[in-house]
Amino acid sequence: MGKNFDSKEIILNVENLNTTFVSDQKKIRIVKNVSFQLKRGKALAVVGESGCGKSVTMNSIMRFLGRNAIIKADSIQYNALRDGKVTEYHIEKIDKPHGPEMRALRGPEMSMVFQDPMSSLNPVYKVGDQVAEGLLQHNKGMTKAQAREKVLEMFRKLGIPDPEERIDCYPHQFSGGMKQRVVIAIAMICNPELIICDEPTTALDVTIQAQIMELLKDMQVKDGKSIILITHNMGLVAEMADEVCVMYMGRVVEFGSLEDVFDHTSHPYTQALLRSVPVLGLADGQKLETIPGATPNPADLKGGCEFADRCPFAEDKCRAKDIPMFELSPGHRVRCLKYSSFPLAEGEPAAAEVK
Repeated sequence: MGKNFDSKEIILNVENLNTTFVSDQKKIRIVKNVSFQLKRGKALAVVGESGCGKSVTMNSIMRFLGRNAIIKADSIQYNALRDGKVTEYHIEKIDKPHGPEMRALRGPEMSMVFQDPMSSLNPVYKVGDQVAEGLLQHNKGMTKAQAREKVLEMFRKLGIPDPEERIDCYPHQFSGGMKQRVVIAIAMICNPELIICDEPTTALDVTIQAQIMELLKDMQVKDGKSIILITHNMGLVAEMADEVCVMYMGRVVEFGSLEDVFDHTSHPYTQALLRSVPVLGLADGQKLETIPGATPNPADLKGGCEFADRCPFAEDKCRAKDIPMFELSPGHRVRCLKYSSFPLAEGEPAAAEVK
């Protein structure tokens, strides 16, 4: 990714993010040289199979990982825009993930909606108190009564019925969809500019899914929020995203606008993902396509294209080290040697020589 960009236009710039976990004296790299930009007021979908590194990437940015995680990056730059003025935050330089610098960012500037509301909500505290906690933490002069009014206002905005009564309920008294709205309220209560949504509709039925996604889209369009949506549901991607980042085994394999990725699908993995999406009108007896094989164990990977063993186009050269991104068109990049006649994407290293 280029280092020269308009910080008023780009809210988040990530360059060469790597996350390694230390376990039993072994080091396993899970996120590998991930680079992307998120435009202000836009929605970016990060897609891929379970275990491809989507959540670890976003938790690395938010610094939510445990002590056995080693996070390194050339840049994780968040650009706050208030009253027309940009303040740059370099998250990669923050040493203490739970120190005052990250606490000042999490909540007022960037927040996360987690996929399982039951693990996000404390069962012994009233939901109103859990939503108000962030407000009271970041607004030292605010009274509990003022915080309660703000929570009621947020509940009304999110369509939670009877907010005056519901604010004093416990999580077990809410349905799955209402719990997820409470989790969104916790993420939104401090009015952040960037919201990261990690599979926000996983355990919900399709009707509630649609309501939650409409709610998030309204936040983006009406309130100008920037959204990162982590998902494996390509239908949600088509509905929500302005740009798409496709990940496989910790690497970005394709990145581009929604039209680039859906209409000019280039990486074999992205093509396989789209072919495996259920569609109406399948003929009797016609089987849904699947991606052959299974995702490998990260500890067993030895370099080259991680998708090579499942790819119908793979050649010996695909198992070379450090396969770079190629620029197919402005903003549309793909990590595949089929496109080696295209120029390297800016900032990408050349592929290692194949012997």
